[in-house]
Amino acid sequence: MLAVVATSATLHAAGSPRDTSSTLRELDDQARESAPLYRSRLAGDFLHAVSRLPTVAPRTVLFDSSRVHYWTSGQAAALPDSQRARLISRELGESFYYNTRYGTPLAYARPLELLAKAGFTRVAGRRLADFGYGGIGQLRLLATLGAEVTGIEVDPLLRALYSWPNDQGQIAGAKPPGSLSLVSGQWPAAPELVREVGNGYDLFISKNTLKNGYLHPAEPVDPRRLVHLGVEDSTFAAALYRVLRPGGWAMIYNLCPAPAPPGMPYIPWADGRCPFSRAMLEAAGFQVVAFDADDSPAARRMGHALGWDDPDGAKMDLEHDLFATYTLLRRPPKP
Repeated sequence: MLAVVATSATLHAAGSPRDTSSTLRELDDQARESAPLYRSRLAGDFLHAVSRLPTVAPRTVLFDSSRVHYWTSGQAAALPDSQRARLISRELGESFYYNTRYGTPLAYARPLELLAKAGFTRVAGRRLADFGYGGIGQLRLLATLGAEVTGIEVDPLLRALYSWPNDQGQIAGAKPPGSLSLVSGQWPAAPELVREVGNGYDLFISKNTLKNGYLHPAEPVDPRRLVHLGVEDSTFAAALYRVLRPGGWAMIYNLCPAPAPPGMPYIPWADGRCPFSRAMLEAAGFQVVAFDADDSPAARRMGHALGWDDPDGAKMDLEHDLFATYTLLRRPPKP
């Protein structure tokens, strides 16, 4: 994360994925292991859509030493020779394409299950926004189910990574037709992004980005490890209300590790409480369906199904180092 922008964050203990050609097989395995946890058709269809994900060939991105600016090979070719000679290149495979730095996209099945229980039971033909999406996997799965999906992110690496043909636009084979578009920058701080994102969304979801510890850290912390919205909290809450259609939903779902023990460095991502007060959200016009509800037991079952406690991988102590909270909001329907 950069000091001037908000970016996606996740459970850091999960580690970085391997770039291997087995990614789709691993996602298939995760979907099969996770399926028994879910009862809703929405979560089940989301997992089943893994079988329709396309294979992705390795692609190269280039970046400068600051790691602030990223280019595809084609974009870099247009740069002056003196600038291009100083760039660093990195080949990113299918694992990074679907998992990036943040782990499997199938962790979205749990907030979808909660949404289905609350009454949001389908995505086909609906408009969805993912704030701080962090990776294209869940967006592609939702678009495959017929949703019109917009991903909002500030990470410049992802803007370069997902700029190849067929990454965005109408999703081939989706029935009913779905689409995927990515927006890069600070929403709603940048007026041009407000226009580009638009409004009339049926669902606005944010996973592991809108954390209290990222926006309001309890101790001093490197600004690069925080989320900077660029607007006041109340302004963000009002923009979130406006971006939804009447009857639309907003879900803030956060997975967190345990807080640091006394005497150890503060972990901002361990505070997964909603960064906006209930009173502020209600003042913006929302019906607060759930506020900082504890979802830790279900998240641990999900983590086990996804292999987060696998002794052959980045093993986690799920019982003591995995916690989850969610806040669910609704813009009231028109009378």
